[in-house]
Amino acid sequence: MATVRPARADEVDAVLPMYEWLFAPPGSRPALWDPERARDALAEAITADGCEVLVADEVDELVGLCTVYLDLHSVRFGPRAWVEDLAVHPERRSQGIGKALLDAAKDWARVRGATHLELDSSFARQDARRFYERERPSWSSRSFGWHL
Repeated sequence: MATVRPARADEVDAVLPMYEWLFAPPGSRPALWDPERARDALAEAITADGCEVLVADEVDELVGLCTVYLDLHSVRFGPRAWVEDLAVHPERRSQGIGKALLDAAKDWARVRGATHLELDSSFARQDARRFYERERPSWSSRSFGWHL
């Protein structure tokens, strides 16, 4: 079984290619994806306060990724944590790795005072949505976004 732990600063070049798992069909590469900007942002996220880059490590092979951020203090709900990315190696899905990553993100957020955790999942990612539904969210909603 994989061990979930924070990514280390020296792992940026090993973690960045894991984003390709999100881009593979039924996903897609974001129109604004820039590998150099992404590398810098990942390096910053690994060392910054207020966020965590979690990896699932199995015998020195990274098989999962989850980024979680404390991103706003909602008037209605209190401090929110946001899972921006959650990806598991395609050959390792349905083995409990995604659940372990999501549980670790929840624990990280709870320890930091978050009252709730949210994430988005594309309508195209039916398997991912089924996974999140099995994890019994407190609510679900539809989100909207705009490129600026």
